[in-house]
Amino acid sequence: MTDEQQPVSDEPTRRDFLYLATGAFAAIGAANVVWPLIDQMNPDASVKALASIEIDLSAIDIGQSITVSWRGKPVFIRRRTQDEIAEARSVAFAALPDPQGDETRVTKEEWLVMVGICTHLGCVPLGQSGDFNGWFCPCHGSHYDTSGRIRKGPAPKNLEIPPYEFVGDTRIKIG
Repeated sequence: MTDEQQPVSDEPTRRDFLYLATGAFAAIGAANVVWPLIDQMNPDASVKALASIEIDLSAIDIGQSITVSWRGKPVFIRRRTQDEIAEARSVAFAALPDPQGDETRVTKEEWLVMVGICTHLGCVPLGQSGDFNGWFCPCHGSHYDTSGRIRKGPAPKNLEIPPYEFVGDTRIKIG
């Protein structure tokens, strides 16, 4: 009988086993080579550590501000007075270059949490100064109000509000 006349069998042969074993060995070898290349793209421990921070607010008095660092950026946390809250809520939207209500910028009206980087050129504004008793960027003259909204100057946007949540009555988690 020639090769063309041999009956075809459904039984696996030694050659089929060798093909399967070689393919499996190659797949495992490729995975072992590719995995370190993919794994090195994950953030390292220092980046993960900065992803979120918790701050105890119990030591902050009414009318006082603190600055903390989150992801290498300054974050202003201010415990506002009732006058500051009332002033921030009384502003007409038409007077704002970047209209945003005070209610949308805070979770609890007493606490204002925002990234302390001027939206014009990235300077750090000075607190409780400027024409609106909020923040003032001395580099180019941007004035922010008691809600961190741009009111006067070249800055195009309000100070950024980072993602945060209250994890207790006197603790917040940023990030």
